[in-house]
Amino acid sequence: MIYFTDGSRNGFLTAFVRAFRDEDAYITSRQKQLALGQESAFVEADDALAARAEARLSAIDRRCLSELDLLLRSGADNREQIAFRYFKKIAQDRRPVRNLFSDDAVLAASECMRRVTFEIHRLHGFIRFMESASGALYAPFSPDNDVCDLLLPHFRARLPHFAFVLHDVSRKKAAIYDGKNSFVAPLDRAEVLLSADEQAWQALWKRYYASVNIPSRERLKQMRGYMPVRYWKFLPEKNAPEL
Repeated sequence: MIYFTDGSRNGFLTAFVRAFRDEDAYITSRQKQLALGQESAFVEADDALAARAEARLSAIDRRCLSELDLLLRSGADNREQIAFRYFKKIAQDRRPVRNLFSDDAVLAASECMRRVTFEIHRLHGFIRFMESASGALYAPFSPDNDVCDLLLPHFRARLPHFAFVLHDVSRKKAAIYDGKNSFVAPLDRAEVLLSADEQAWQALWKRYYASVNIPSRERLKQMRGYMPVRYWKFLPEKNAPEL
């Protein structure tokens, strides 16, 4: 059976409990085509049941719930199923299994979490802020994973005296720091008026990038390895960002 959820943590934990004894269970928050004769059900989040599942799982492995947060942030279409197989292994073995890489479920979960944390690390360097006319900083980006708010601590530490907005344009949400407090809010589209200084700096940066580039010695494959193409449209040195 396919167990559809609302994509929330409690929704997943509820579905996890409902599907635990189903050998053919598949949990997802995405659309999925049913096979011939396959059944499906939408599982509504049950906060009380989810809380009991949390308590039991954390009693077995106190670190596993933070891993669940990472897994559910993944952009993988099958993220809930990866999490389901991993947590089912934890519950069945009644012990932490994160180092049991010979098990397919553990290996898949480990790789999924690695991709999320690696993208966070990458975005620490690839995020490009622009200064608006009001003085606030704005950075549009489109990550593979739902990591917008996980970037806040790094940039709050780096830019403690500046208000800024990290805008995940694909998920239409933003992590916002107003100089004192930080929060996450829906943000469909942003109209940003750049400051005169920002326009001048962007033009200067593009000229510098062009001047150090040697067309006859381009290493495009190496460049794509260090700087994935999917991030280029938000880098001033490669393209003007789409606001």
